[in-house]
Amino acid sequence: MVERVARLIGIRRLEQPGRAPAQRVAEHDVTFREVSKVYDETVALDRVDLEVRRGEFLSLLGPSGCGKTTSLKLVAGFERPTSGDVLIAGEAAVDVPPHRRDVNTVFQSYALFPHLTVVDNVAYGLKQRGVSRRERRLLAQQALELVDLRGREHHRPAQLSGGQQQRVALARALVLRPRVLLLDEPLGALDHKLRQAMQIELRRIHDEVGITFVFVTHDQGEAIAMSDRVAVMNNGRIEQLDDPQRIYDVPATPFVAEFVGDMNVLEGLRTAADRVQLDDGTLLHVGRVLDEAPAGGRVRVGVRPEHTLVVQDEGSGRRGRLEAVMVVGHELQLVVVMEDGTKVVSRQSRTDTAVGEALEPGTRVWLEIAPGAAVVLGPAQPAQADAAPLAAAAPSPARNPQRKEKTA
Repeated sequence: MVERVARLIGIRRLEQPGRAPAQRVAEHDVTFREVSKVYDETVALDRVDLEVRRGEFLSLLGPSGCGKTTSLKLVAGFERPTSGDVLIAGEAAVDVPPHRRDVNTVFQSYALFPHLTVVDNVAYGLKQRGVSRRERRLLAQQALELVDLRGREHHRPAQLSGGQQQRVALARALVLRPRVLLLDEPLGALDHKLRQAMQIELRRIHDEVGITFVFVTHDQGEAIAMSDRVAVMNNGRIEQLDDPQRIYDVPATPFVAEFVGDMNVLEGLRTAADRVQLDDGTLLHVGRVLDEAPAGGRVRVGVRPEHTLVVQDEGSGRRGRLEAVMVVGHELQLVVVMEDGTKVVSRQSRTDTAVGEALEPGTRVWLEIAPGAAVVLGPAQPAQADAAPLAAAAPSPARNPQRKEKTA
């Protein structure tokens, strides 16, 4: 009999009938060892190694087709790896069917039963496991309280908002107390404000229940806001696995640098190990090199928008023309066209007295780049189009460089 408790976080993990209780002693709840998955001739995963720590919130982040959803399916048991091993709590799981794994999944589609009430939707899995009606209703009500849906027990899904339906799906997964909860882009169908609210709720719920969350998303902002660690994926491989701030501040590869957050991409001549001369003669002090290029060769250089400063003082930095000024909350986003035609985006506080909000498109300005902020992304590609910053959703630190001389 399931123990009566006052809160969901005190519920013992319910076992499937006939299954011996698993011991929560493994250091890692999910382990991939050289896992590959091939569909016909398409390599979805390419020799991936991954360890998900017990109780952490890990996000798999990447563009469409990078392998993140395939990874989730392998953990859930919906797919088998072509090669390699998948372990759950240190035990081989490849031959374990989905319903026997200590894993539950929340999908973007919610998959609620329209004819059942909210409380019966949440209690459905408990019913399948043979839990008594009285106990499953008690546990379902506790789960609904955890996701802040108390008082909605007898509503039908059609009577709820999208965010409320998502919470019902989450409660239904949590009430079974799985070792690992998989979330497959669960916030994708919500509007922007509701997504932000649900990010806070998901993190709160994770911290309360203490189980392992593996969250799949292509949204950089979601991954950085909620996760303990982020695995950035590309072409079936993990490019970097790190804490969110290091993913943004210290990218390990050119792909991570350009995919996570805004990045202005410039070109120039590498004159020394830590120096790049742009086409207008400006010398940049390079802080990091992600892909080696020989001295004397042309390279691509990345600079975050918040590491630039737009000023009106002649003779300071690179000269250009202001093309656009956009107010984004407490920040200004300034698009500057340099004399060589390159467009650079600068992001700075609206209270920055060096700029002010009186600037209009067409104004001549100068662009400063903070010393050490530039990152060498690799050799320049021939016939590359004018560089432009990537679209980004990731939050960035609110910081601006100090005004420096032209050599930065």
